[in-house]
Amino acid sequence: MQRSEAVEIVKKYVQNPGLIRHMLAVEAAMEDYARLYDQDPEEWGLAGLLHDFDWEIHPTMEEHPSAGAPILKEHGVPEKIIRCILSHADSTGVARESLMEKALYAVDELTGLISAATLVRPSKSIHDLKVKSVRKKWKDARFAANVDREQIEQGAADLGIELNDHIANVIHSMQRIAPELGLDGGQS
Repeated sequence: MQRSEAVEIVKKYVQNPGLIRHMLAVEAAMEDYARLYDQDPEEWGLAGLLHDFDWEIHPTMEEHPSAGAPILKEHGVPEKIIRCILSHADSTGVARESLMEKALYAVDELTGLISAATLVRPSKSIHDLKVKSVRKKWKDARFAANVDREQIEQGAADLGIELNDHIANVIHSMQRIAPELGLDGGQS
């Protein structure tokens, strides 16, 4: 499957610009983790890009992403990517076995925390965001309260990477596409 085909799926099922930005952030982090682990960045990126494609049509954990899997299959998404997407939600019962599956779980929630931490900065730019700033916000349970910090910690542990290194990696990935994410402080 080509990225352009995945983008068409996203355009068909996702209207919320914030959700699209989240999916792009996860795609970027997945591509970079694929490179780090000498895997296929295009394949891993597709899993990241498509992982929440059905959230607007199946907005509960009972449905998402299980109810979206047949739609992905209809669109010709490879089984390996569908399995990865299913594994990112504990509610599906699909165990995370491959590095790709573990990476998707690890980066999903973290991209949200990093985005939130960036948007409260005076610069509104991810380019000056540091790990210590994210860790400071991490400690405030009221900040980005919907972000599952335990999932981020478990994801990093499953990947065998220290949490601060994981945060730094994902910040770097998101910096690569900051304008697309609206996190460049209005600069290009």
